[in-house]
Amino acid sequence: MKNYLSIREAAEKWGVSERRINQYCAEGRIPGVQRFGKSWAIPAGAEKPGDPRRRHGQAESARAETDSGALLDNKNLMLLMNTAFVPGHCREAVEAMPAGPQRNIALAEYYYFSGQPEAAVKEAEFYLDSSDRGARISACLICAYANLSIGQILRARSALEELNASLAAAGKQSPQVRAASAFIASTGAVLLHLPLPEEMPEVDSFLPLLPPGLRAFAMYVQAHYLYLKEQYERSAGIVEATLAMGAASYPIPAIYLHLVAVMDYMSLKRPDQAETHLLTAWEISRPDDLIEGFGEHHGLLGAMLEAVIKPKWPKDFKRIIDITYRFSSGWRRVHNPITGHDVADDLTTTEFAMAMLAARGWTNQEIAKHLHISANTVKSHISEAMRKLNVETRKQLKQYVLR
Repeated sequence: MKNYLSIREAAEKWGVSERRINQYCAEGRIPGVQRFGKSWAIPAGAEKPGDPRRRHGQAESARAETDSGALLDNKNLMLLMNTAFVPGHCREAVEAMPAGPQRNIALAEYYYFSGQPEAAVKEAEFYLDSSDRGARISACLICAYANLSIGQILRARSALEELNASLAAAGKQSPQVRAASAFIASTGAVLLHLPLPEEMPEVDSFLPLLPPGLRAFAMYVQAHYLYLKEQYERSAGIVEATLAMGAASYPIPAIYLHLVAVMDYMSLKRPDQAETHLLTAWEISRPDDLIEGFGEHHGLLGAMLEAVIKPKWPKDFKRIIDITYRFSSGWRRVHNPITGHDVADDLTTTEFAMAMLAARGWTNQEIAKHLHISANTVKSHISEAMRKLNVETRKQLKQYVLR
């Protein structure tokens, strides 16, 4: 039996970065660790260190919850998502926040939403075992998604497990605490098309307890969930109503709301409405380079990026496709084993986009008109996709494309 683990092995086992393991070792937080030159040997049976601040902070946090009756650590829960800023001034909004968890979590969000997952993880990982609930579950959500994009699947899974554990632990606490945990847990699950946690409360029970920006993003999560249930009209209605009631003031939720509207309207064969929402999302995102959401949703947008963004913004389109490949590769490694779905992993983005439309009932002629290409070209791409997937009918495509 192996007695010691390397820095890399310990990082994989505990779902944190090698940098974090080095920090644990240097601070003497792992009993029995031994120094060898510039590296460390970690006892194989050692447990992941807890946050040394947690024991002292728990009583204070509990008192704060009781005294205020408000959302525990709300000020440190997904700060950027909950900030109304003018497009083009995202970094200024972050820098204006108080130094410490607020600014750091918001900066991690900025890095993630602007397609910089490595920087997002580096900024957020310090808070993964923080005694500050808002900072901790925010860091878990950010690290879960960012680690998918950099291929750190064990760390992504660990962060997702922590989100579910947070929701389970919130069961006996205040409604406000449960609302925060439910919001984060549902966001972590729905956007990855995973089953909702068993402890998940009804949406109506926690939505009113969220601040406006997070409530708007929670409505996006709900609209996305309805999309997955193929309730496209209802999903689009939620989006339109949420935007009309002030969500447009919060750029991060607004981008995601517009993107799910694109998904809905393309599924309903209403490309004009889909294009309007796509361009609105694009106008909001471009000034701050908040491009990540477009890459995450590529396969669901019904080739709208190819039809609208690629011709006018080819360099940006290439970056979006890079994000798509990077994110979807990690996404499948979490999604497929948990759900049992065999989502395609060997199609090009063009083949996937056309296969999605074909699975939604679009004809070759309709797809060709949408993309301004010939019907024969469409037929060729779809035939190649079906060949790669070893299917014979368009109906069979559904089991291989995102649902």
